[in-house]
Amino acid sequence: MTAVDLSLYGLIDPEHCAGRNPAELARIAARNGVALLQYRDKRNGVREMVEIARAMHAALEGTDIPLLVNDRVDVALAAGADGVHIGQEDMRAEDARRLLGLDAIIGLSIKTEEDAQTAPFDFIDYACIGGVHETGTKDNKRSIGVDGWKELAGIMRARKPGMPVGAIAGFDAANTPEIIRAGADGVAYVSALFGKEDVAAACRDMREIIDHARNGDSQ
Repeated sequence: MTAVDLSLYGLIDPEHCAGRNPAELARIAARNGVALLQYRDKRNGVREMVEIARAMHAALEGTDIPLLVNDRVDVALAAGADGVHIGQEDMRAEDARRLLGLDAIIGLSIKTEEDAQTAPFDFIDYACIGGVHETGTKDNKRSIGVDGWKELAGIMRARKPGMPVGAIAGFDAANTPEIIRAGADGVAYVSALFGKEDVAAACRDMREIIDHARNGDSQ
């Protein structure tokens, strides 16, 4: 398995980046504190997705920031991305690992106690639990809150100590410290980074907030 830094996890979605170029956003984020990037696209066809993912991957050349593709193992393979993030209804982690190989990064979404109890730890490198809060960037059927996140994270860490566990959905500068102090290894953001006019400043500010929260500093 591959070591993954989830601390500041940026999700670039063409529907939620104010019409800007995803590759340019990836370049900016990589130079301003983001540790991991994901390309998430529910709108475009496969060919266009491959082109966008390739451009994003090229924009990250020379950095140590991995690019993952949401859901689509085929797009990740075609674009030469570093891995995928899959949900409970996507390709099984076992199959994704077989296709992508041992060096690929594979992340998994966890939403329920059953998900946490059955997560295939032998085939994934990290997990993100959510949605924690309400969000306008994805249709979450329910939000579990920080207490719900802590409960599911506890189950997962009892099963697999040391696996990075992040949080997703509805996070911004105001509520990030709480989830970091609750034990999250990192937080995934869409609009809080890529919906801002100054993406570079948004990334730097969130990096500082996360680092302060990890160190127990008050804001």
